Amino acid sequence: MSSHPRVGDSRRQYQLVADRIRALIDAEGIGVGSRLPAERELALQLGVSRPSLREALIALEIDGRVEIRGGSGVYVCALPAGSADGATSPLGDSPAELMHARMVLEGAVITLAAARVTKAGLQRVEEALTAMREDHALGRKPVDADRRFHLSIAEMAGNSVLSEMVGTLFDGRHGPIAARMSGQVESTRTWQAAVSEHEAIYRALEARNPQAASAAMCSHMLASLGRWAGDPSETATKRSLKGS
Repeated sequence: MSSHPRVGDSRRQYQLVADRIRALIDAEGIGVGSRLPAERELALQLGVSRPSLREALIALEIDGRVEIRGGSGVYVCALPAGSADGATSPLGDSPAELMHARMVLEGAVITLAAARVTKAGLQRVEEALTAMREDHALGRKPVDADRRFHLSIAEMAGNSVLSEMVGTLFDGRHGPIAARMSGQVESTRTWQAAVSEHEAIYRALEARNPQAASAAMCSHMLASLGRWAGDPSETATKRSLKGS
């Protein structure tokens, strides 16, 4: 059975995968409190990617059908009294698809911005980067400063439609699935890596090098996707071992 949506199917990939997991639970009689197969095994069994599987599992957790226990696994939950185990409800866009869209869009936007750098525009980008460093040093998640960094770059491209699109895609991180994923995997260490990637982007802009700027932006997006797609249970285990 194909894991890909049919042409014209408006349901998102994680909904389709989540429905297949529901069907698997029923078909194999996996009882309440029982552990689902390990993520790698389940992804192979369903023929889907691990990022798609993780999004589906988080959707099921939000629906109350499973519980993800960091460092332990995914366990089947009892359905609330009077509820039916129907199709998975929509919970916004896929975080992986959002990040891919951002990579395509912002990789092109920064190429324009690097060719149109102004002193004032570069200063706004630098101020946002400084705010990111300060937030991180104080143990705060620099999400607002991060948003300002990306929007300041888009503004230098000189196209208000592109700026609006950059802001809209960035704000997708606040969707139910994306917010749950970021809460599971973001840490002081991951934000330090993100700040370093933003510094590389800024240096390419400062050098007015469109190719280097686009490469730095795409590298940042791919690294961000890799962090978000990390196994939450593995992340939790590493945190407990490091005491962070």
